[in-house]
Amino acid sequence: MLIDAHCHLDFPDFDADREAMFERARAVGVEHFVVPGTTRSRWSAVLALGERADISVCLGLHPYFIAEHVDDDVEALPHAIDAHPEVVAVGECGIDARFTETLDAQWALFDAQLRLAKSRRLPVVIHCVRANDPVAKRLRQLDLPAGGLIHAFAGSEEQAKRFIDLGFVVGLGGAVTHERAQRLRRAVASLPEDGYVLETDSPDMPMAGYLGMRNEPARVVKVCEVVAALRDQSFDNVAAQSTANAYRLFGISKE
Repeated sequence: MLIDAHCHLDFPDFDADREAMFERARAVGVEHFVVPGTTRSRWSAVLALGERADISVCLGLHPYFIAEHVDDDVEALPHAIDAHPEVVAVGECGIDARFTETLDAQWALFDAQLRLAKSRRLPVVIHCVRANDPVAKRLRQLDLPAGGLIHAFAGSEEQAKRFIDLGFVVGLGGAVTHERAQRLRRAVASLPEDGYVLETDSPDMPMAGYLGMRNEPARVVKVCEVVAALRDQSFDNVAAQSTANAYRLFGISKE
């Protein structure tokens, strides 16, 4: 069994063939999916998917969509989470340092969600692009009780260790399938058994061999194959370990 620990299955990209997408995933052993929220306008679609037994959901405000967020969204988030106990984490939230003109607003939004995760004792799902070190510093300051996921990790061995020491796991996805990502691949080989989960970020984060194509959860199998080779372990071992880590992080029931 595999879990896709981060996939945006609520996105319109899947409207035409969502059920077929689930069938393709199940056919290759992907049996559970964690779907994060990105904007307030999409929370209802995420929660609707969460009615499925094979989906766990998170609610948050993504930094990429900073222009779509308003102050009321930050105030609405804790109410939405409190009203839906099935929510397993706060997120997707974080910092995308590619967009320097919105960094101050991103940090304010991120900090509000980190404090919410701390007050609700929920894990947090973090989008962290070109900001591993300042994000790790902020996480150390806040000391979040339930840790979380550093989604789409693409950093160094030292940065991975820093996050893991803070109680986080790193998400391994499409980036690790590209041979040019040598620093990341070295980090993957050094991760502790309980330090990672596998993900696709569907429909985004294209993998080697699928450039220009919509991503989907069935391809988490390719991530598992690459991670197993880098760690000199069997596919089954990596699948079982990453699944156990996702169960633990998100409190997913095995029933």
